[in-house]
Amino acid sequence: MSGTSGILPWAMVAFLEVSQLVVPKQRHTYSPVMPHISCSKHCIQHADFTGINWLDLGAGLHYGFATMSTDTGHSSTIVDGTWAYNEPEKLNDWGYRAMHESIILSKQIVTAFYEQPIDYSYYSGCSTGGRQGLLEIQLHPESFNGVLAGAPPWWFKYLQPYAAWLGKLNSDHPAGTNPGHIPASLFPAIEAEVMRQCDPSDGLVDGIITDPRMCHFQYEALLCKGSSSTTTACLTAAQLDTLVQIYHPYMETNNTFVSPGLELGSEAEWPVLLGDPNGGCPLGFGYVQNYMGKGEDWSWKDFDYSIIQEADATDPGAATADDFDLSPFQARGGKLLQYHGYADAYIPPGMSVYFYERVMHTLVPQGLELDGWYRLFMVPGGGHCAGSSVGAPWYFAGNIATAICFMS
Repeated sequence: MSGTSGILPWAMVAFLEVSQLVVPKQRHTYSPVMPHISCSKHCIQHADFTGINWLDLGAGLHYGFATMSTDTGHSSTIVDGTWAYNEPEKLNDWGYRAMHESIILSKQIVTAFYEQPIDYSYYSGCSTGGRQGLLEIQLHPESFNGVLAGAPPWWFKYLQPYAAWLGKLNSDHPAGTNPGHIPASLFPAIEAEVMRQCDPSDGLVDGIITDPRMCHFQYEALLCKGSSSTTTACLTAAQLDTLVQIYHPYMETNNTFVSPGLELGSEAEWPVLLGDPNGGCPLGFGYVQNYMGKGEDWSWKDFDYSIIQEADATDPGAATADDFDLSPFQARGGKLLQYHGYADAYIPPGMSVYFYERVMHTLVPQGLELDGWYRLFMVPGGGHCAGSSVGAPWYFAGNIATAICFMS
């Protein structure tokens, strides 16, 4: 950007919505938005399952970027996956194809609009948007100079079955059939005890758990004492067993590691995946029904290890971003910023830690240190992409500004 500074007025913005034919009978829409100034910077803004990210398109404009977002071929709510049922091409559009095609065409439009080449291209996205950013630089390391990836569900083929497992673990249907069921009414009591034990672990009692891994939580403090029949603020032994499983990694047959557990301090977001006694959230069982093609007749009650094995083998939409060799991206001068809130209960924060460690284990033996081009930031008390249980704000400086400082 040249010849201007500060916040750009909306009157100085050109808007264009484009429908692009990707494959026969499959379409996706993407929207480049461009400031009416000399611009040599390009940014992709994206997040979640639901369509074009209009709000973040505006955020990019504030920093003088020409921005683009895509609906990846469908528009829906976050928990509605019915668009994917028996639609393999739509799944591929969502998984990887629509994003890359939109990147290519938006760069062409921006270059033509300003009649000059693009000097820098950046990506910013959280949740599904974070996954898309990681997958793009694995498949096409030339796409971006820098990527800001928040809370990425990069291990999608394991994450969604894990959500289905959580739903089944804490189910209670018909009512009273699962003695280990923890009703949502007990979540605040668990949260309060976790905060009581873990908040001081960093030396400051401020309502925020700096690093839940530093806390040596004593589960027995939540156990109902003696013959008390009042269980509104304590857990039975069976419920305590469920709680331990929620916080610990999900391991399957032959000691197969499926997912890290939820972190201490994430309880405020538990109602989404754990609050429904009838099998949990559609993010879990809906993935099996729609993305894996099992259909509505498949019930969360049917979940077993075979679902994980099938998801691992098929990876619907080729959505999993598990190529840990990021050396082609690094060799081009690319830089990656990744962040994850420790209180995220939608995507276990340990997934980001695991991804970082796998990249380190892959590249350090090749002589590639990470600190100069790849950083992971864990946000104390941070929820899924935004917010916190104690109302403490956290913000990556408009996301793009932070990225520029590191990536330039």
